[in-house]
Amino acid sequence: MTQDNVSPRDIARSLPGILRRFPAIAKGYYYYSVKNENKDLTLGTLVDRNAEKYGHRPAILFEDRSITWREFNGWANRIAGFLKTEGLIRGDTIAVFLENRPELLAVVAGAAKVGVACAMLNTSQKGRVLEHSINLVSPKMVVVGEELVEAFDGVKADIRTSHPNPFLFLADTNTMNIFGDAPEGYVNMAAKVSAHRNTAPKPADPPTMGDTAIYLFTSGTTGLPKAAPGSHRKFMKAYGGFGMMSLDMKPDDVLYCTLPLYHGTALLVCWGSVMAGGSAIALRRKFSASAFWDDVRYFQATTFGYVGELCRYLLNQPPSEQDRNHNLTKMIGNGLRPSIWKEFKGRFGIETVAELYASSEGNIGFSNFFNLDNTVGFSTAPYKLVKFHDGTRDPVRNDNGFMQEVEKGEPGLLIGEITKKWSFEGYTQKEATEKSILRDAFKKGDQWFNTGDVLKEIGCGHLQFVDRMGDTFRWKGENVSTTEVENIIDGSNMVEEAIVYGVEISGTNGKAGMVTLVPHANGQAFDVNRLFRYLSDNLPPYAIPVFVRVTSAIEKTGTFKYRKVDIQKAGYSIDKPGEEVYAWLPGTDGYTRLTSELVTEIDAGKVRF
Repeated sequence: MTQDNVSPRDIARSLPGILRRFPAIAKGYYYYSVKNENKDLTLGTLVDRNAEKYGHRPAILFEDRSITWREFNGWANRIAGFLKTEGLIRGDTIAVFLENRPELLAVVAGAAKVGVACAMLNTSQKGRVLEHSINLVSPKMVVVGEELVEAFDGVKADIRTSHPNPFLFLADTNTMNIFGDAPEGYVNMAAKVSAHRNTAPKPADPPTMGDTAIYLFTSGTTGLPKAAPGSHRKFMKAYGGFGMMSLDMKPDDVLYCTLPLYHGTALLVCWGSVMAGGSAIALRRKFSASAFWDDVRYFQATTFGYVGELCRYLLNQPPSEQDRNHNLTKMIGNGLRPSIWKEFKGRFGIETVAELYASSEGNIGFSNFFNLDNTVGFSTAPYKLVKFHDGTRDPVRNDNGFMQEVEKGEPGLLIGEITKKWSFEGYTQKEATEKSILRDAFKKGDQWFNTGDVLKEIGCGHLQFVDRMGDTFRWKGENVSTTEVENIIDGSNMVEEAIVYGVEISGTNGKAGMVTLVPHANGQAFDVNRLFRYLSDNLPPYAIPVFVRVTSAIEKTGTFKYRKVDIQKAGYSIDKPGEEVYAWLPGTDGYTRLTSELVTEIDAGKVRF
């Protein structure tokens, strides 16, 4: 199983790099730890500062466009003036339904300047889920890009808003200069914005650091999305903690971002880091593995943002002499699997992996500050790793009703203490917020945020991600970590993607392991029993997946996360065209392809696993 222990020697080896970054670290810590909620330190003031200090330098690169910080600030000021004229005030909310393009960042920055929060809608949503997400935040207005009008029109009649002209249209073009024609029922936002001055707005009630700047939505893979408010303070933490302390961003840095900007890693982490250096963010509508390195060279990117399986997709591209022909030396994000960490760094010449652990709604974050391998780093926030009931998000409580910490090196449920400094902003739905709070954990009256994630300490206060709570299942009396099994399968060099989970079998206790995988497209037939032999050599018998589903693609959300709930529901059924399902039947030494007769026997409990 994967574990790289962190020792004092590892920390010592990283000290020269820390010393070089010390001025940025000292400055970054100020922004990371600033406490005064009423301070006028906001997303808008950060943009103002960069316009003043780095006005002539690029702020956004997109396709063939380059927008300077001064131009961007003026654009945001005009948007702020427009929103103010429309009657929006501090505390109001607008919903933003745009794909990755400069207009999205301009709207967020402009709204921030007058204290209006932006709800960042998932661009892959439509129908009931989209309607639910929008109505969760009761927006005054909705900004809709031409590229998403069709999806929005499907729910437009069901959106609750109190504004007389709530629906704003932005043409799918450079709307700083070209306004386009708005469809019926929409206000042409670009045309209206152009009538306003590019000077800073002066709201009567200006925003402060503790105000909500954005709403981010959970992915909705386990139900309808929840809206999590994010204050300007979260931008400050990203600005100081990631942009300065971890990456030491400079004005000549360029961060290439293909992640959707409705996701916290893109909007908060990547853009927050860019603002810290007066750097540029280079945007692409959607990630493309084949175009990635060409874009990196075109934009002369030095950094990129990653999440989920993005790095795997890049590794799965055929090796090329151009793999190191670029300026990229830094990366920031989350979800880089230990099984490909060193291979990725080595092949593409990456020096700094600023892996992090955080969530949109959470009060705790970790950062790989010392640039060590296979760790999410450490945190200055108060946290504990506690014992939990298998397959649930529920901590174990002792006879006195209190929680119990795990031994060092043992996997535990991560919980973050809720204090004035480390507040939990929660969700718009009070019930959902309350479900995430653990009370009286170690003493009467204390409160802790339940992350729902399992991590383990690997030395010197550094943690390693183990699993999402509920992804650890019990089979043959043993706990099986899906992430750990995935890491082993990754090492087989037989698959492009693999997702492991537990499925129920009639007449058995616990859940049997199952993997859905995409074989390497190398022109050869996939040998499922070669995989079995490899797994037998590298896993204990109870951890070897009982079922294997071989497919050509695994569906994901817009943020590169697997729709694991949908995959689990399919179980070991064989009714999906073009897919093959195999089972490791009792008494055999390999996988057998399932037939309808075998499935019927398994369902009836006639096969004794």
